[in-house]
Amino acid sequence: MSNELVFKTYGKNKFTHFHLSTFILTFVSYSLFHASRKTFSNVKATISEEWMPSCDASNTSCEMLKPDNVWNEHTFFSDQSDSKIFLGILDATFLAAYSIGLFISGILGDRFDLRLVLFVGMTLSSICMFFFGVLTEWLSIYNKFWYLTFWILNGLAQSTGWPAVVAVMGNWFPKSG
Repeated sequence: MSNELVFKTYGKNKFTHFHLSTFILTFVSYSLFHASRKTFSNVKATISEEWMPSCDASNTSCEMLKPDNVWNEHTFFSDQSDSKIFLGILDATFLAAYSIGLFISGILGDRFDLRLVLFVGMTLSSICMFFFGVLTEWLSIYNKFWYLTFWILNGLAQSTGWPAVVAVMGNWFPKSG
């Protein structure tokens, strides 16, 4: 009997610790893809508030609480409807890029090493998220085209996750019966 850790399942299939680590790594990688994709919907209200004028002209007490030079230095939207339209456009273009990218990523996954496709997708997605959320604040970049470009690229990068993870799981865990 070997010292290799073996997990028994139904029938004659034996799973090793490599199977377990593959399952855990693919589960965690897709969870990270999903978590980074869903954070935008959680912060849309905050983005909308942060990028709109904090006080209207009729409210005189607001100027004392929120000085205009501090709170309105990077006003991006003129009103609530402008922010809803732009954030909706971001959602729509992300989903369009994601859905188109799923087809492209499936083809790439068939042609190249799945680990490489998954690695490149995760790396590009994290770079896009960094440019979208962090770099824009550091460099004070408030440009709709900038945000739209990196959110579309993020949709394409995110689309590598599902096809690659499903293919990896299919290769490591064959159908039984």
